[in-house]
Amino acid sequence: MYAPPVQRLITELGKLPGIGQRTAQRLAFHVLRASPEDANALADAIREVKLRIRLCEVCFNLADEPRCRICQDERRDAGLICVVEEPGDVIPIERTHEYRGRYHVLGGALSPLDGVDPEDLKIAELYERVVEAPDEPIREVVLATNPTTTGEATALFIADGLRERMPQVTVTRLASGLPVGGDLE
Repeated sequence: MYAPPVQRLITELGKLPGIGQRTAQRLAFHVLRASPEDANALADAIREVKLRIRLCEVCFNLADEPRCRICQDERRDAGLICVVEEPGDVIPIERTHEYRGRYHVLGGALSPLDGVDPEDLKIAELYERVVEAPDEPIREVVLATNPTTTGEATALFIADGLRERMPQVTVTRLASGLPVGGDLE
């Protein structure tokens, strides 16, 4: 129906999460209407992010240097680690402006049915980081995995491993549930 380059753009845009066929078509036509400078800026941004962004050598968050900005920040509490599933999970916690510790990004959640085992995640690196903390001993690990079946299983697995390796480290979980005085409705 469309010229091959347009159809290819629609197909590639449709591969993005949350983008269906109709939205991919709207985005493709937006790119076609955009100035050559704007279209090239988008293409350059995609190329740059694929070339420059890698995982932080400490916490496995996204970084454009060996260490991410959070791990480089000396004002952050190195004795407090918040464990999240994906790099995108750091953003909502940072938006609260309440958490002043550091992070550890697992790269997913345990899901044996999907073939995701402990060795597929950065769990061993977390254990090593907690046991062999070079700067400041780790006092607390906050498990901020998603409140799903896989997230809960991951949190339980990590908590058991941490209690076994470092019983003096406090392991906590984000609160969830109904607020006091709340209804089920």
